[in-house]
Amino acid sequence: MNERRLLSAILAVIMTSMLSVGLSTAQQITGTPGSPDATTTIDGRYLPSPPQPFRGRIELNAAQSKPAWPMRVVPPKGAPNILLIMTDDCGFSAPSTFGGVIPTPALDRIANNGLRYTNFHSTSLCSPTRAALITGRNHHSAGFGVVSEGASGFPGYNSYIGKDNATIGRILLDNGYRTSWFGKDHNTPEWTASQAGPFDQWPTGMGFEYFYGFVGGDTSQWQPNLFRNTTAIYPYVGNPKWNLITAMADDAIHWLNELNDIDPSMPFFLHYVPGATHAPHHATPEWIKKISDMHLFDKGWNALRDQIFENQKKLGVIPQDAKLTPWPDDLLKKWDSLTAEEKKLFIRQADVYAAYLAYTDHEIGRVIQAVEDLGKLDNTLIIYISGDNGSSAEGSPNGTPSEVLQFNGIELPVAEQMKWYDVWGSDLTYNHMAVAWTWAFDTPFKWTKQIPSFFGGTRQGMAISWPKAIKDKGGIRHQFHHVIDIVPTLLEVTGIPAPVMVDGVAQKPIEGVSMAYTFDKANVNAPSTHKTQYFEMMGVQGLYNDGWMLSAVPIRPPWQLLGSAILDPASAFKFELYDVRNDWTQFTDVADANPGKMREMRDLMFAEFAKYQVLPLDASVATRMVTPRPSLSAGRSVFTYSGNPVTGIPRGTAPSVLNTSYTITADIEVPQGGAEGMIVTDGGRFGGYGLYLLKSKPVFLWNLLDLKRVRWEGKDALTPGRHTLEFDFKYDGLGFATLAFNNVSGLGRPGTGTFKVDGKVVATQKLDHTVPLTLPWDETFDIGSDTGTPVADSDYQVPFKLTGTINKLTISVEPPKLTPEDLKKLKEGEAKAADGAAKHMQRGPN
Repeated sequence: MNERRLLSAILAVIMTSMLSVGLSTAQQITGTPGSPDATTTIDGRYLPSPPQPFRGRIELNAAQSKPAWPMRVVPPKGAPNILLIMTDDCGFSAPSTFGGVIPTPALDRIANNGLRYTNFHSTSLCSPTRAALITGRNHHSAGFGVVSEGASGFPGYNSYIGKDNATIGRILLDNGYRTSWFGKDHNTPEWTASQAGPFDQWPTGMGFEYFYGFVGGDTSQWQPNLFRNTTAIYPYVGNPKWNLITAMADDAIHWLNELNDIDPSMPFFLHYVPGATHAPHHATPEWIKKISDMHLFDKGWNALRDQIFENQKKLGVIPQDAKLTPWPDDLLKKWDSLTAEEKKLFIRQADVYAAYLAYTDHEIGRVIQAVEDLGKLDNTLIIYISGDNGSSAEGSPNGTPSEVLQFNGIELPVAEQMKWYDVWGSDLTYNHMAVAWTWAFDTPFKWTKQIPSFFGGTRQGMAISWPKAIKDKGGIRHQFHHVIDIVPTLLEVTGIPAPVMVDGVAQKPIEGVSMAYTFDKANVNAPSTHKTQYFEMMGVQGLYNDGWMLSAVPIRPPWQLLGSAILDPASAFKFELYDVRNDWTQFTDVADANPGKMREMRDLMFAEFAKYQVLPLDASVATRMVTPRPSLSAGRSVFTYSGNPVTGIPRGTAPSVLNTSYTITADIEVPQGGAEGMIVTDGGRFGGYGLYLLKSKPVFLWNLLDLKRVRWEGKDALTPGRHTLEFDFKYDGLGFATLAFNNVSGLGRPGTGTFKVDGKVVATQKLDHTVPLTLPWDETFDIGSDTGTPVADSDYQVPFKLTGTINKLTISVEPPKLTPEDLKKLKEGEAKAADGAAKHMQRGPN
């Protein structure tokens, strides 16, 4: 008896302790507590939720004891399912829903079944917007002041979503939702994107149980660097008609149906973020023909702006007194000044872009229809954000058949681009359109993606439907809001509190405000609850405050990706002031008439910068893409591989051979009957190198950005047995070291390659130019086979697995060293560039 009393006393203490941190009395419980079907909500402020108290009874023997099961956690009663959609690089006026000529019936459907938002804003760049979207904090607060590829070692720019910024995926997961992420993940630091992880910054590590998509800024939609959770998959191999836009819709629909088949009552949060319409614009031939037959763009970009502007007033998505901002004659050509060949190419570019958007919207429509087919549309909150920033101007004034060219500072004339005219949008291109189309797709605003101070860079069309709660079908809302407002909106409508502690880490406060008040028709004209919002991207600054907008005038057009950085962005810009309560499009600068307001706004802007980790300001662009950052390859000069086949090693983890001398040595074995296949490669169709065997003949090939291919080749087939292949390259430039002096002249310089077989030279060639800045970011470093696309289509097709054996592979790099004379010349060049920048600022921007 004493033993039983002691056991009961111990259990009483344990249960009292558990109850003190467990379920609160305000939480809902369904079913009988302790029964297998019982569910509960949790407090939600501390995640993960403390263990539930045992609600049964424990005696010495099971026959005298009462079992009880932990209750399944569910969201608060009535909480909706959530489908959060966001497209990529889509300007305000590209879709039909906001006055554009490109048909977007799925976005129209959400708007007509719910609300259309006309004053919703992004950060002006992709991964910063995406970090803000999933955390509810400003992009610098979440470590994403810029894209991961341009990260620096400051808290606001390290591209690491800290543990004090729990995502909406994690919050909803711990509160009983099943969570998923489909499409683009541009919030995983590039140095953690390999098979070595760590994976805490992947979607599956940030609260999204299932991930199907790609990691990085963009990818081919025909041969993407695709993952299921954290495993690379290659469904396109042997399937030339496969396209990711359709495949991810198929996978999302499968996930929804599977979840419903297992438990129809299981609430879901589906984050759907296709790579469209970011370059490359990869639409299927059927969609390209469908849009081309509509002749939407035959009258050119100036006429298109006028047409869109009229449509917008008819739809009511801009005020009737709004003014169309002027065409930038000093930056872009007017349509009537173009040659016939230029018009032909540019119409093709716009047709393919429009096909890409229409195709993507169609597949989004299939996912929405799947929700309805499951009978869940009524209580599903659907948020469809059209773009993560304004339309992209990264395609040059003439457009480009390969965006990789543009990011290496190479702009092709129209006549040269016509070689790709018939295959534009296929996997033979990595295409982008001319900047003038970009400007038109941001009608009626000024500027584009990358520019945070003007609405052409930040204004995103958005539609929200929730039939159960939103009754003002087809309503329009004009309140100012920002992407950080999505998370607090989701928390309000689900009844889930923002956590104050997650995994023992105190959480930053949510920095956005809820938009749920706009769901009520009575609040159609209510003042916005979002009063102040700073904007900053790559040194360009802005501030919205209660109807006023302070705007830095860009010094560098966003399509100029190379060149000298602005050394003092805190004082380099001319600022303009707009009363956006009465000037919807930022048409009239009222700075001169309001000097006091200008000072007030500037002071407030820098106060916001200090508050949200925006400082220090950095206005560099291409140069920051190649500055040192964490990497598994950092500091290494020799890379030795065992010879085991390895594929999918991303940029940032693989050895870089750009702007440096290097040697690649392969110890291989050729079997009887000969061998064929890839030994090592980095890159693909749009740039890269490969060392491989063709019918036992050794080949080393450099694909110089799909403009030229240079081969080093042995004349004789290798005999069966062991062989050593060596490619040695001597670089003639000064390399990335020059970037410390803001000087790009040392990049992409010539060099001489020597190819040896078993110690004997078989080929020597000089490259007049090398790749200056980047290989394709969606291609990977592969050993023993090739993923993605081939570096030489005429030689082989992927996966091109090696039929021989690699005993050992070594890559050694020897970066150029700066002599005292080199340093002197670079400092002189830096001083000259700084003097030129100062004179430009004295003249003022155009």
